[in-house]
Amino acid sequence: MNRRDFIRTAGGAAGATAAVSASAGTAAASSEGGGGGGATKPDFGGWLDGANGYSGSVADKTGNKEVTVKVGAGSQGYGFSPAAVHVDTGTTVKFEWTGNGGAHNVVSQGDGPLDSGSAVGGSGVQYEHTFEESGIFNYKCGPHEGLGMKGSVVVGSDYPTVEAGGGGEKSLHEMGVPFQAHYVGLATILMVLVSLVFTFFLLKYGESPHTKGGND
Repeated sequence: MNRRDFIRTAGGAAGATAAVSASAGTAAASSEGGGGGGATKPDFGGWLDGANGYSGSVADKTGNKEVTVKVGAGSQGYGFSPAAVHVDTGTTVKFEWTGNGGAHNVVSQGDGPLDSGSAVGGSGVQYEHTFEESGIFNYKCGPHEGLGMKGSVVVGSDYPTVEAGGGGEKSLHEMGVPFQAHYVGLATILMVLVSLVFTFFLLKYGESPHTKGGND
């Protein structure tokens, strides 16, 4: 193979490899990063930030006519369980005291429908409410709100939402794309640069017996 054919072949191979690498990186980002967009979650308005027992998820109890929420949950008895629950309209939520954490009550945040009255101790179902309207109903235990004893009931399908995982742009790694995929582009660029440098030096300094005599 003469020098010109070698250079042509090397250049073609480098271009093909770069295209394959770029395609692989795009595919990895697409498959690992997820489609994104359109996913929403209930907007609690920050009410559940720091609430005991709340991990960011909402217990799906739709399809049930009655749902029970524990009052006095957690190791210290200063939480609701589940802290956030989704129910259908017309569902009755029964608040069942565990007997832990002292005296509790269930009171809506602001002007809401929940009000069990003064805090009481003991155990068993001591308050219940049937939710007839859709929306998000935040509530608390009055005596223990400062300790993070807060909860929320999401009712029906017509309620405020925010984009799931919202709050600014995410890096590829935060979206689930592995670090290996991040370096595909860098590796491709490096490979192309090495190929160009190699070709430059071969053209400038390389000698081939096939170039002598006009056989290149």
